[in-house]
Amino acid sequence: MGMERLLSIPRFLRLSAHLQMLPVLESGEETLVGGQAVMEGVMMRAPHSYCVAVRKPGGDIVTEEHPIPRMSEKYPIFKLPILRGLGTLGQAMTLGVRALKFSANAALDAPPDENRPAAEPGKKPAEITSWMMTLNLVFSLGVFIFLYKFVPLLLATQLGKVVPTLSGRFATNMVDGLIRMAIFLAFLFLLSLMKDIRRVFEYHGAEHKVVFNYESRQPVTVENAQKFTTFHPRCGTSFLLVVMAISTIFYALLPIDAFLPRFLARIALLPVIAGVSYELIRFAARRQGTLMGLLTAPGLWLQRITTKPPDNSHAAVAIHALSGAMALEEKQGGELVIA
Repeated sequence: MGMERLLSIPRFLRLSAHLQMLPVLESGEETLVGGQAVMEGVMMRAPHSYCVAVRKPGGDIVTEEHPIPRMSEKYPIFKLPILRGLGTLGQAMTLGVRALKFSANAALDAPPDENRPAAEPGKKPAEITSWMMTLNLVFSLGVFIFLYKFVPLLLATQLGKVVPTLSGRFATNMVDGLIRMAIFLAFLFLLSLMKDIRRVFEYHGAEHKVVFNYESRQPVTVENAQKFTTFHPRCGTSFLLVVMAISTIFYALLPIDAFLPRFLARIALLPVIAGVSYELIRFAARRQGTLMGLLTAPGLWLQRITTKPPDNSHAAVAIHALSGAMALEEKQGGELVIA
């Protein structure tokens, strides 16, 4: 019974959706906190600490917290532009997977009901193991490459054969970019129709509100947090849009025409494009209201899909996660500075 629940299609797809939309955490000195929504909860991180808080089916909030080093402190090479983005993104993915696994297992630990009997005495409760998370991660990466690298390029190439004016290198790459963007928007919209994913988006909104509350220097309370918007310029939604825009420019400059080399180049250039996109988002986020600030505007608009207004219980969980991360940061003597 536990295995059936564990490997059900909805649960597997929920994990996959989370893994493909892990919010990007800002690691610059000006940033104090960041986070991501997980299943029925929120993960918050400080410069050297993180805490994930999850509301269990019974209503209790459970947490997991650990100290974490900054990648630039552990490996000085990640202080360099472009590379610092890769270090931050790699660490964000690692923490995101860890937090997601914790939240998924907390969701599994539900009280028995008439349709699902209690576990047998002495039997280990069902849980999502590391190999299951690895399997889902591999699946999610495969879906990402197929949907956003292979399919757009294939469709753009075939369209170029039908419409000669779209067969050139530049035209093919522009069409490829437009198709990629359309797939991304359609994917987000379809996810937003799922009831459980909508709850994730509500926790995403709560995370943004609480981060804004903290950065405002006002006391962090549910009442104060609810006064703020759910749209944050450092959200991963903005990052993904910038990645798609930058990738279209990169691909158009490649002196490659054959389908297979083009496809392989798209995969090989992922780290470079991610690093450049990170630098642009980092720069633009500190210049809201300027021309560079317009770079994050489409992402803010798109957050009307990826964030939803949270209720007070969502905000309470996000505050719980932030408090845990800040308490652990203080124990370590971390310097808490707001830009």
